[in-house]
Amino acid sequence: MAEQIQRTCYSFVIYNRDFSNCLNDAEGNTVMQGSHDIAVHVGTLHYTCKETLEYFEGDINPGDVYIVNDPYLGGTHINDVRIMRPVFHEGELIAVTQSNGHWADVGGPAPGSFNISANDHFAEGLRIPPLKIWDRGEFRDDVANLLTTNMRLSEDRMGDMRAQAEATRIAEERLLELVEKYGVDTVMTAFDESKDYVERMMRKQIHDLPDGTWHTQDYIDADPNKAEGFVTVDVKMTIDGDEVHYDLSGSDDYIGNFLNSTFGTSFSAVIAGTKMFFPDVPLNSGMYRVVSAELPEGTVVNAPEPVPVTGSVAGAYEKVMNAIFELWSEVLPERAMACAFNLEYLLAGGQDQRPGRDGKEFAWYDWMAGGWGGRDGKDGATATAPVFGAGLAVQSLEGQERDTPLLTSEHSIVTDSAGPGEYRGGCGVRKGGRILECDNSVISYCSDRARSITWGINGGLPGIPHGVTLTKDGESEKMGTVFSSVPIQEGNEFVRPSSGGGGFGDPLDRNPQDVLVDIEDDYVSVERAAKDYGVVIEEIDPDLCEYEVDQEATEQKRDYIRENRREWLREDPEIVAKRYNEGELDTLDLIRRYGVILDWSSGELLEQTTEDFREMLSERAVSEWS
Repeated sequence: MAEQIQRTCYSFVIYNRDFSNCLNDAEGNTVMQGSHDIAVHVGTLHYTCKETLEYFEGDINPGDVYIVNDPYLGGTHINDVRIMRPVFHEGELIAVTQSNGHWADVGGPAPGSFNISANDHFAEGLRIPPLKIWDRGEFRDDVANLLTTNMRLSEDRMGDMRAQAEATRIAEERLLELVEKYGVDTVMTAFDESKDYVERMMRKQIHDLPDGTWHTQDYIDADPNKAEGFVTVDVKMTIDGDEVHYDLSGSDDYIGNFLNSTFGTSFSAVIAGTKMFFPDVPLNSGMYRVVSAELPEGTVVNAPEPVPVTGSVAGAYEKVMNAIFELWSEVLPERAMACAFNLEYLLAGGQDQRPGRDGKEFAWYDWMAGGWGGRDGKDGATATAPVFGAGLAVQSLEGQERDTPLLTSEHSIVTDSAGPGEYRGGCGVRKGGRILECDNSVISYCSDRARSITWGINGGLPGIPHGVTLTKDGESEKMGTVFSSVPIQEGNEFVRPSSGGGGFGDPLDRNPQDVLVDIEDDYVSVERAAKDYGVVIEEIDPDLCEYEVDQEATEQKRDYIRENRREWLREDPEIVAKRYNEGELDTLDLIRRYGVILDWSSGELLEQTTEDFREMLSERAVSEWS
């Protein structure tokens, strides 16, 4: 199925592997998913299938093909469009084949359908309940045209629809070949046995772990409808015998933008976060018999319709995943990992006025790699796909430039982006671009962690803030992490960094020779080596990459930091902010040394956010320092 989609899709987004496939049984339970599927679709495809089968109960026929993107029916967000095909043998429904693809646009006021100003899903794009697009083998042109003509680049949307439908047909064909070869009873038994096997395997591994309850929290930067301060995603995990239960009822109410999650999205985060610590267990509905979750409606992790949720994967979703990483890091410390960078999307759209394009509509849809958290005994992965979609490819810059009037001006690893630790986080990436000939064009951005910055564990420190800087006519403006439909024109430039992962362990325990190697690789600067790691480096010949560790000065520096770092986190935030605005301190000084968070565009102190951030640092870092 994956080969079929990747070879025939029209969308550059889907081509870069933002898709998933699965085989469901006749009740909608997942029998197996693709081995390279992205994490956010894990745990949702069986809900979508069950809802669709219930919707068409009594009217499910050979040759039918369904389409749905409804996030409130077990889905994720409206860009994730699922195509389903019921499979029959001798008139009996035996399975459903399903393909999910992220469509680059599904309508709405903002190109890419990421509208930060949306107060409800009506302002985001086209919400599709279960519909038939093939009825007993007959293509419903009227339905398909109604959908795609309400989306930008309609031809691409139609092409993606057909590519996904063909993938479900290929799966049907292969499944029926197995039925012909082995008999339907054998294949149906294999369906059941595969789910039972996963259940047994998971139960055995959970049973071998200690019973208990573990609790942590992660945060979304803010609720735009309330005063500044973190939005809490609260996760409590209980192991009881051979089962795992997650309780997220302590999470805050849903917020006033699209970073909320639906039930399906948050359950996906629970499953994907858990699966990271059990890589040898295959994935199907057998796991859902062992892992359960309480996701109260009305919270940021289970927003009801019509609350907007298109940005959920950059909001509540990854907060749930990273919180679960921390909980399992306590249970299975040999697999421990600190927080990973936040998923982010930059979208642009308008009319392409380059020679030969004649004002053709374009949609530029980009995500970046970044750093994963430091691990027990190993640094984090650098420039890696986000945890929400570990199978995603980094998009080809040449392909993007051919398709859209945007030129990539920079794509590089960001020095000092990795959270310091005994084992540092992986490094983030900076990507910049310039707008070429275009008309009626806008840009939008969806991310988080400009304030709830990627955190470390076991004494490790945070990464760097996310956010976009937009330059027009020589004037640069920090745009933050969420905005939509900002007008752009030829010559405008933008740049945005992704954070590195959080650090693992006390940075003052890192081997100075490892810090030296990081400097040679441009992962860490000489200045931050001294400030974050207490490692003093003598620069012999930077052009030839020749440096040495000053051992005596390093010991003195580390003693100095140990004696003072707790007091630094108690300094008056207003005084710290003033020193920053006067140029005495830089952003990483505020974040890693003083625990002070500002509105990075204005320099204004965020008092409540600073209090929240310091409390987080106290729990994850200070409590582990010697």
